[in-house]
Amino acid sequence: MYSEKFLKFIEMWEKDFAISRTIDEKVCIDRDGNPIPWYTYPAIEYLSQFDYSNKKVFEFGVGNSSLFWAERAQKVISIEDNIKWFEKWQKELKHKNLTVLWRDEGEIYENAILEKREKQDVIIIDGKRRYQCAETALKRLKKGGMIILDDSDRINTSEEYKKAVAILKSANLLQVDFYGFCPMNNYTKTTSVFFDRTFNFKSKFDVQPISGLGNLWSMSRKKRKERYNEQK
Repeated sequence: MYSEKFLKFIEMWEKDFAISRTIDEKVCIDRDGNPIPWYTYPAIEYLSQFDYSNKKVFEFGVGNSSLFWAERAQKVISIEDNIKWFEKWQKELKHKNLTVLWRDEGEIYENAILEKREKQDVIIIDGKRRYQCAETALKRLKKGGMIILDDSDRINTSEEYKKAVAILKSANLLQVDFYGFCPMNNYTKTTSVFFDRTFNFKSKFDVQPISGLGNLWSMSRKKRKERYNEQK
């Protein structure tokens, strides 16, 4: 019914991206069971290239993304507005580099980033009141850092997202949109990254870009030839 080449494509999504497991179990994990954000896969792969060992991360919205960042960054603060979810995440998300805080929805929530005067290298806007969070995020973004706005494709139907994108662009940040599939969903979306014009994060690798999941050029010459012959 299906071609061998198409079946290999499905196998890649099953094996390399663990897509069926993320959808069936409703959990954001990679093929090895490690936590990943609910961003698009292209965004996850791009962001995973960098060394965050000396970086501070502030996150509006808590989840497996909090652990993803805690595994990589020097310090992560994640804010939750729902008290029940906060209690759940506080018990489940344990990491020495991660602090999960509850702040009530409203001005208290978006102003949580202003409670301390320290600047943040990475700020993630993936919770409530995204325009207001974008507004306060700009006051704490460190020179050379970046702001991540997830689900940015909602700009097509949401005034809140239109305003959030507009205020980030008005700050002369460079917008890069990562379109594609993501964990837990059977449809595409967009994760946008807004870079300070002096963005200077170092890669963990000798080259950039690295070979992504399922990439032919990550294989040896012999394996590439075998794969090519399989698909003739």
